[in-house]
Amino acid sequence: MIHCYITDRRSLRAGTLRESIARNLAAGVAWIQIREKDLSARALFEFVEAVRALPNPHGSKILVNSRVDVALAAGASGAHLPSGSPASRLWRAILPPGFLMGVSCHTLEDVRQAEADGADYVLFGPVFSPLSKSSDLAPRGLEALARAARAVRIPVLALGGVTNENAAACVSAGAAGIAGISLFQSC
Repeated sequence: MIHCYITDRRSLRAGTLRESIARNLAAGVAWIQIREKDLSARALFEFVEAVRALPNPHGSKILVNSRVDVALAAGASGAHLPSGSPASRLWRAILPPGFLMGVSCHTLEDVRQAEADGADYVLFGPVFSPLSKSSDLAPRGLEALARAARAVRIPVLALGGVTNENAAACVSAGAAGIAGISLFQSC
């Protein structure tokens, strides 16, 4: 099962974001998506470089939200695009082999389009009501997650309101893993 920690330094309850990332790297989280949207490109680049310098005993992949340019410049393993971004296939010509491209999806049609556009994975949600932020989107539920996971060959990760208590239900519904902020920042 893929675990994807999405960062949000503003919702940390204790410690620094760097400490939270270090804990998750030590715990073996598969992917860490740096989602600090308010940072300038330079500050984000420097932060990603600092994260890449942390001990990473399990080979966790570092992804950058929204900024493919920063991800490439900082040597990250991939980038994650918000819903409505230019298609992943448009980036492929400049991406190194193995560079992951993910997309946030909210509907079955979004998931199918992301796969057709060359995404390597999708985050689907919100499956449940988000814990760390408000959302204008109604929870999609486990059945919608199951339909999304069955509709494509790429990994579909459950996002939105995922907890230790409901993570197994997401995987039982067909999700390849789980993604979230609160779940990983409270560890």
